[in-house]
Amino acid sequence: MKHTLRLTFLFLLLSFTSGAIDAKSDLETIRKRLIAEYLESGIDQAHIQQLISTLQPDGTWIDINYKDVSKTGFQHSVHLNNLVAMSRAYKKPGSKLKGDKKLKAAICLALNYWLANDFICENWWWNQIGTPNAMINVLMVMDTDLSKEQVEKLLPIVGRANLNASGARPSGDRIKIAGILAKTLLFQRNEAQFAEIVKVIEGEIKFSTARGMQYDYSFHHREDWVNNTLSYGLGYADAFAEWAAIVSGTNYLFGEKPLHQLVDYYLDGICKMMIFGKYPDTGALNRDITRSGAQEAFGTKTPERLLQASDYRKSELDEIIRIRKGEGKTTLSHATFYWNTDHFSYQRPNFYTSVRMYSTRNHNMEYPYNGEGLTNHHRGDGTNYISVTGQEYQDISPVYDWQKIPGATIMQKPELPAEEEIQKKGLTDFIGAVTDGKYGAAVFDFKSPHDPLEARKAWFFFDKEYVCLGAGINSRTKLPVVTTLNQCYLNDNVLVGTSTEKSVLTSGEHALDNAQWVYHNGIAYIFPEAQKVVLSNQTQTGSWFKINRQIDSPKEEVSRNVFKLWINHGSSVQNGSYAYIVVPATSLNEMETNSKRPVEILANTPEIQAVKHSGLNISQVVLYQSGEIQVSPEIKVGCESPGIVMIKTDGKAVKSISVADPAHKLSRIHVYFSGKISKTGDNFTATWNERRQLTELAIDLPQAMYAGKSVTIDF
Repeated sequence: MKHTLRLTFLFLLLSFTSGAIDAKSDLETIRKRLIAEYLESGIDQAHIQQLISTLQPDGTWIDINYKDVSKTGFQHSVHLNNLVAMSRAYKKPGSKLKGDKKLKAAICLALNYWLANDFICENWWWNQIGTPNAMINVLMVMDTDLSKEQVEKLLPIVGRANLNASGARPSGDRIKIAGILAKTLLFQRNEAQFAEIVKVIEGEIKFSTARGMQYDYSFHHREDWVNNTLSYGLGYADAFAEWAAIVSGTNYLFGEKPLHQLVDYYLDGICKMMIFGKYPDTGALNRDITRSGAQEAFGTKTPERLLQASDYRKSELDEIIRIRKGEGKTTLSHATFYWNTDHFSYQRPNFYTSVRMYSTRNHNMEYPYNGEGLTNHHRGDGTNYISVTGQEYQDISPVYDWQKIPGATIMQKPELPAEEEIQKKGLTDFIGAVTDGKYGAAVFDFKSPHDPLEARKAWFFFDKEYVCLGAGINSRTKLPVVTTLNQCYLNDNVLVGTSTEKSVLTSGEHALDNAQWVYHNGIAYIFPEAQKVVLSNQTQTGSWFKINRQIDSPKEEVSRNVFKLWINHGSSVQNGSYAYIVVPATSLNEMETNSKRPVEILANTPEIQAVKHSGLNISQVVLYQSGEIQVSPEIKVGCESPGIVMIKTDGKAVKSISVADPAHKLSRIHVYFSGKISKTGDNFTATWNERRQLTELAIDLPQAMYAGKSVTIDF
């Protein structure tokens, strides 16, 4: 018995010791991975030498304003970046400055200046994320090369990133703060608490009806429900992917469920809100659009990290990586609607477009925090950017006309309202889209929260073109109202044509009342009916500082050649309308050869807007009230309530129907159509009505957090 007890005790002791050794070993592995990643990038030796030579005896650099700690200032970030860069140069293997005594003296001098002053910014983000993140990087890299006194003073600064901090609310910031805390615990070699914080990071990957990842894979950072997928939502994904890769293959590795959910969010949320999975959708950007470089191509680090952690959806992640490396064109093709965010994105291998909207369920635009995005008043008003290269709008913001936003119908005011007036709650609820995943249509029952203006706007998307309709445009002032087709960089000639002639426009502003089409930069704009079209192809001037008051925003004026195309509805508009077709990624010859598109506008009234594509046998119908429409000689389709319906046929019979309730009010939608079908499924019943000679289809609609999502029924 005693012998058995001794063996049991010895086994438990060995198991505990083995577990402790494994934990220590894993902790050291993770720490080394982090440091190796910090030291991965190349070193600009000339820059580091310049930092050493320009450092003042008190540990400052003369080009940094250390007094301004305001939200629009805080050049102290440059000091922090300098510290990180010098630390990397000092420790990087193979660096000519590795172990350099002058460099270490400069690091200590600059670090001690910060420690003596402990700068606090008026913007909480710097205090709880920006500064702690820079300092933990310095701590991790320098490690034992820092004195005990320096470490003791640094840890409280880094410790402002903690789960009780005000910024650690559930959103894109909490996971970043948890990550900084995890690095601090790694530095301290604190196994127990590190294990706990890794679980916190893992637990942040979840759906939310408040802040965080939404059930449609968009992202809300605040309770204004503004689309933050490509800003805070991107940082959220990046932070998780970083830790997923770092802890992979250790006892701290993440579970399969959160890994798969994050990959789904990255591919179906972030990447589908990007042009070719590479460039950010301009329509999805907020105040970041007024930062230089905000629209540059994304890198490969996050998808590569996700592949390190899991092989889930590997081929799709591989394709994103190839596209971003320029190793091949995209094969991506989708129609995606984010019903929790009122954002629609549409991708084809040779073009990308999107529609940004807002409703009573969310706000139109992000508030201009920290003096950024000062002119964004109308950027949610049915914005419809169009890209064939991904670079049509990069850094065009300083010269932009902010009352001529692509896709939007806007009252032209002498000047925009005050910046405090940018963010507004939507005034209507019939905003949404129908999609089967490949094709779709979007609707915006628009009522401006800024101006006495309303319009019913809809977009209908197909493989090679899409149709834009507006009806019921009404304004109650004498100010002119316009709908803008596009405003982008001017590249190459602009051609305008009718059925009998075409011409190249000279630089300037042109009234084109008789134009049937306009062609510019691989995109054709076709007008099925006469409209008062105006085109500008000339230089525009502005500055970054006028739209972004951050202290580092350039104040000098810049000039860009800009293409603008809009429809002038005039003033005091009553029941105005518009219709145009956009044909992206086309040549002038192809456009002229195929001038008659296979699309037919079936209706464009305040009650119903509908388009049919004869080549695809697809009809898309927006009904603002119950009604019906004949989509072909054989087929009539109707709905007994407001809604959106998309039907696919074989020319004579209905093959599938997709429906959605933009208002998020119905539990069931009732549709009817020509043709005899009797069928029952889990969420629908199709019944033949002999008297009406119609099939009546009752479809259960998604509820709660899925309200607004489309349903497709195949026959």
